[in-house]
Amino acid sequence: MTKNGEMHLSALRDGREVFLKGDKVGDVTRHPAYRNSVQTSALLYDFQAAPENIEALTFVSPDSGERVNRCWQLPESYDQLLARRHALESWAECHYGFLGRSPDHVASGLAGMMMGAEIFDKWDIARAGALRDYFRYARDNDLYLSYVIINPQADRSKGAGDQDDPYLTARLVDEDAEGITVRGAKMLGTSCIMSNEIWVTTIQPLKEDEAPYALSFAIPMNQKGLKILSRKSYEEAAVSEFDNPLSYRFDENDAVIYFDDVKVPWERVFIAGDVTMCAQQFHGTPSHVHQNYQCQIRLNVKMRFLLGLAHKIAEANGVIDFPSVRETLGTLAADAALVEALVTAMEVKGRKVGRYFVPDRHMLYAAQVQTQKLYPRVITTMRELAGGGMIMLPSSVEDFANPELAEYIRRSQGSPLFSPDDRVKFFKLAWDAVGSEFASRHVQYEMFYAGASFVTQGNSYRSYDWDGADKLVKRMMDSYSLEGALAKLGEKKHGD
Repeated sequence: MTKNGEMHLSALRDGREVFLKGDKVGDVTRHPAYRNSVQTSALLYDFQAAPENIEALTFVSPDSGERVNRCWQLPESYDQLLARRHALESWAECHYGFLGRSPDHVASGLAGMMMGAEIFDKWDIARAGALRDYFRYARDNDLYLSYVIINPQADRSKGAGDQDDPYLTARLVDEDAEGITVRGAKMLGTSCIMSNEIWVTTIQPLKEDEAPYALSFAIPMNQKGLKILSRKSYEEAAVSEFDNPLSYRFDENDAVIYFDDVKVPWERVFIAGDVTMCAQQFHGTPSHVHQNYQCQIRLNVKMRFLLGLAHKIAEANGVIDFPSVRETLGTLAADAALVEALVTAMEVKGRKVGRYFVPDRHMLYAAQVQTQKLYPRVITTMRELAGGGMIMLPSSVEDFANPELAEYIRRSQGSPLFSPDDRVKFFKLAWDAVGSEFASRHVQYEMFYAGASFVTQGNSYRSYDWDGADKLVKRMMDSYSLEGALAKLGEKKHGD
């Protein structure tokens, strides 16, 4: 049976230990800090299970024979990659691109690892077997996975092994015949509140003497000793769905994950104590490319939504025909087209890696460099378009419940496009997208989810075809010489 929303909600009532505002949270499907975003995640599974969507969004698992989301599909051709992308786009449209760690993200990373599983075979056949078994399990149960792959910041001038507390960052405590024991913290557990399981590893470079931090494993969110330390809930702070329509539904939450001597069985361990393999799992396989390709698909949808808001802001304020405003909107349209073009280029320039068809690595890294700068610029431009219109709004929907106050509101909220009520509704939405605390978190997220800018720029540098560029320069330089120029100069003088 294809996974649906009720199946997902039921699985989340598992006794996981979530902490918020000094207390342990009970059922995350009912708690006011999480219930709406959790319901959003359930709606994704209802959407894929709907009869009209099931063919496009799912495929038949080669092992179970059941239909699962296409995010688990390992495309073997350009056409399969395209079909997979269309499925991911449809899912992203359900949340307008605001769930950065929707179920298809970590699944894409794990699928990329599977495409290059031979690297694990050459390293350790038992760990390779654990990876393959887990992938089949996660795929056939259509799991919602989150991950923590970054170390706590602490003293950033020092590596994981040089911090004052050797257990600040999650590390190996010991191992025995049953598995490994892990103690310490990892971040950012985005969407872990509504995930089934979590993949724990590190993407940051490690030194050879930091082998205890070189781990890769997956465990359920209710594993004994796993503590979920939630950030403030923007959903809980939302005044109402009318006042904060995005915060109210799409606050995927982030959390520090603390491992209080968590026991991980060997069948869930992919890497334990090998620094080289920690890097290879991402960059020696298509994992890093595949998971970040998903990010750009999602961002492409989000950009279309933001462009729609920007266009409506100009119409709502009656400035859509101003030449300067059209120039601004034209620039925003070019920004959106850039994201779309880079997604398309990743696919068109993709290539076969063994059996599988993988998006182009450099086009992906070029997209990351550009979009880290692009997103905050787009948000700032939308603020400039709106002016004070997103701020001078009623305090909450409750103001409309007072007939006298509602009358004053309707007299003061004019627009050539919207009725007064709809103008308030629209600009409340626009503010939640670009100016609220929820929106501010999204700016930070889009700027840093792929790493600091020097990381993405370094990836772009390493993956560019410098040999091809250098050959063009060499061919041009080889086409003339100093001797030839001097000879021509002599001929010219002789001719004169």
